[in-house]
Amino acid sequence: MVFSVFSASEARKIADRLIKSSRADSCTVSIEGAEDTYLRFAQNSATTNGSHSLVRMTIESHIGGRAGSVTITGLDEGAFAAARVRSEEIARLAPTNPEFMPPLGPQHYEDGVGYDAPTATVRPASLAAAIGDVIRQAVDDAVNVAGYAIVGRDSTAFATSAGLFAYDRRTRTEFTVTARNKTGTWSGWSGKAETRFDRLDIAHLGRRAIDKASQAQAPIELDPGKYTVILESAAVADLLLPMLWVMEARAADEGRSFFSKKGGGNKLGERLFNETVTIYSDPNDPIAPEPVFGEDGLPQCRTIWVESGVVKTLCYSRFWAEKMGTDPVPKPRSLVMAGGSSSIEEMIRDVKRGVLVTRLWYVNFVDLRTLLLTGLTRDGNFLIENGRIVGPVRNFRFNESLATVLRNIAAIGPSERSHGGLFGDVVISIPPLLVKEFTFSSKAAGI
Repeated sequence: MVFSVFSASEARKIADRLIKSSRADSCTVSIEGAEDTYLRFAQNSATTNGSHSLVRMTIESHIGGRAGSVTITGLDEGAFAAARVRSEEIARLAPTNPEFMPPLGPQHYEDGVGYDAPTATVRPASLAAAIGDVIRQAVDDAVNVAGYAIVGRDSTAFATSAGLFAYDRRTRTEFTVTARNKTGTWSGWSGKAETRFDRLDIAHLGRRAIDKASQAQAPIELDPGKYTVILESAAVADLLLPMLWVMEARAADEGRSFFSKKGGGNKLGERLFNETVTIYSDPNDPIAPEPVFGEDGLPQCRTIWVESGVVKTLCYSRFWAEKMGTDPVPKPRSLVMAGGSSSIEEMIRDVKRGVLVTRLWYVNFVDLRTLLLTGLTRDGNFLIENGRIVGPVRNFRFNESLATVLRNIAAIGPSERSHGGLFGDVVISIPPLLVKEFTFSSKAAGI
C-alpha cells in the first residue's frame, strides 16, 4: 500500500483486520491520512514549494474497564500487528477507569459537504500563478509581502469492535499574507481558509493586506483604555474559537465554568449574550461544514449552541450524558456565527472615535469562569475619528471577557469564512463586529 488518503473501503479493510485479530474485550481503530501541497513566499519572491503526506493509525484496546492505546505512522502490516499486541499489553497494566464507556455500535451519519473534488487536484502551478499576482501588486505599491498558500485533502475513519464504522473526507485550502512598508514601520495582514480552492480570492486578499501596509505616516500612540472597536472577522474568530473548548456541560455542572449556575447546575436556557448572537455547527453548512462524526464516533448533526443570545446546547461526553440522563453531544470542530447586514464601511461611518482591528494574536484564557481573554493586536490597527480612518495606531495588549464582547455588540456584518488563526484546523464562518467598551490594557511594541 502506497496511499496516504484512504477511501472508505481501504480504511474498512485495515480496521476489520485489526479488530478480527484483537484479543481484547473490545477495541477501536482510528485511521487518518493527509496530503498537502504548499508554496511559501517572502521579500516579494517565492521561496519554497513542496508537498507532504501523513498516515496515522491508532488502536485502543479495552480489557476489564482498562484501556491501552498505541499510535503508529506508516502502513507496514507488521507494525499494525505489533501495535495491536502492544495496546493489549498496556491495557492489562493500566488502572481501571471508573468512567470507561464501551465502544459504540453502528451509527447513522450525514453525507456532509466538506470535500470538493477539483480542490483535491490543485497543484503548485496554480498556487504560484495566484501568488504571482500578489507579488506584482506588492512591487507596484513598494511594499514587501510574505506568506503562504496551501491546499490539501484528508481522510479519517473510525471503527469499533461493536460494529461501528465512520468515514469522512475533506478538502482544505488556505492563504495568508503579511505586507510591510519599505521603512518597516507598519504592516497589514489578510488571510482566509476555505473548503474549495475556487472560493479563495488570493488577489483580493493580497490587495487588502497591501493597502493596509501602505502607510507612510508614523503610527499614532494611543493610551490604553476602553474603546469602541471594529473587529474584522479574523479578529472575531480569534476571540470566539477558544469558546469551543469551554462549552462543556460537565465543567459547568461541577462549578468550574462561565456556564456554571450559582447554586449548582448550568446556564442552559439563559440569555447570556446580545440578542444578535446565534452560533451553530452543521455538517451540511455550505461555507463552514462540520466533520460528519466526532469523539467516540458520535454522529455530528446541525447543532445550535447559542440562539438570539440564549445558550441552547452544551457538550456532553458519553459518560456525563449517561450520568445526567441525557443524550451525548460531541464537541464541534466548526463554528458558524450568523451575520447581519452592516458593512465595515458603514460601521466606520457610525464611529465617532474608535479603533479598527485587523486581527489578534496569542489569545489565551485568563479566567475560565468569566471568559476573560488576553492577547495582542497585530498587523493593522487604525484610528477612526468622526466616521473616517485617520491613520495607523500602535498595537495594544487587550484584557477582555468574551462574554462582554458578545454583550456589547452595536453592529454586525455578514458572516464569512475566516482564517482559523492559532486554531488552524477549525472551520469557521464569522462576521465582523462593532463592539463598545473594549478594553486595551497596555501598549504593545511591534507593528
